[in-house]
Amino acid sequence: MIDRLRKIYPSLLLYGEDIDTLDSDYKWFSDEENTRVLGIHESELAPKDIALLSAFLLPHNAKFPLPTKEEKQWQQAIRSAETPPGSENRISAPFRFTYFSFNKNQITPVFFKAALQELFEKQILILWDSETEGILVEKKEAADDGVSYGQIVDLLMSDLYVKIRFFSGPFRQSTEAVHAYYRTVKNTAVKVFAHSDKAAMTYADAVPHLMVAAASKELRQEIGQTVLQEYISDRETLEMIEVLVRCNLNISESAKELHLHRNSLQYRLDRFSEKTGIDIRQFHQAMAVYLALLAKRQGGQQHPPGNLHEDGG
Repeated sequence: MIDRLRKIYPSLLLYGEDIDTLDSDYKWFSDEENTRVLGIHESELAPKDIALLSAFLLPHNAKFPLPTKEEKQWQQAIRSAETPPGSENRISAPFRFTYFSFNKNQITPVFFKAALQELFEKQILILWDSETEGILVEKKEAADDGVSYGQIVDLLMSDLYVKIRFFSGPFRQSTEAVHAYYRTVKNTAVKVFAHSDKAAMTYADAVPHLMVAAASKELRQEIGQTVLQEYISDRETLEMIEVLVRCNLNISESAKELHLHRNSLQYRLDRFSEKTGIDIRQFHQAMAVYLALLAKRQGGQQHPPGNLHEDGG
């Protein structure tokens, strides 16, 4: 077939044999198994030629890396609501979907996958939705604690100046209803990132945001005012609370991050407790205050100038 096509289109090139990169001046096509990828220069292709070639070959966008066989199986499973071939619902290791997005024109999909692969010990699987967003399929091995996407964010930002966000769904043991799981991860990420500045989040991190977002604007404003009381516009106190929650209510660690003496932080917490009746050193009361902070943000009560944003790790 290749020889016959080359007689019609002299510019025809085979990826991996004639060249190792996908020239954007060519139109690229692959067979269904992705075993052979060929390109023909645009100058030799009329619309009818592209239509004819697309009838028995799959068009490929040169801006994206060539999908592996496994990536194509996952894409098919998501689109057709089927179980990935060979998995039979249960799989050998848990997996999760991690949604990612970055700004347009920061990095190409091809370069992004290459850069990301250097940070992973095993082969990564990426399902692209567009040039700036997609899903990572991460398989967890027995002795693997999972990937730290917060560290990846820092590395990509420091090395490539790419501002990226990750949202990881929970690990799953079965591929049943994988299409619904895909929609949940993506839709939740988009919703939560609209209210949070964190660059790397998990579904567990997102639950408080989702609960607050489900409340009416009036209720969010009421919760913020009722819980935070006179501190609702106190930037210093709100920062103290956020740091305390982020440090898992550890006083020493929080004092260090806030550049305060431990006794000074204890004093401020005592004052907050005296005026509000809430002891944020207690887990459940701290969570109530944290939810009130989220309600304040989402209820239209903005932080005064200079207030901190959520941590990007």
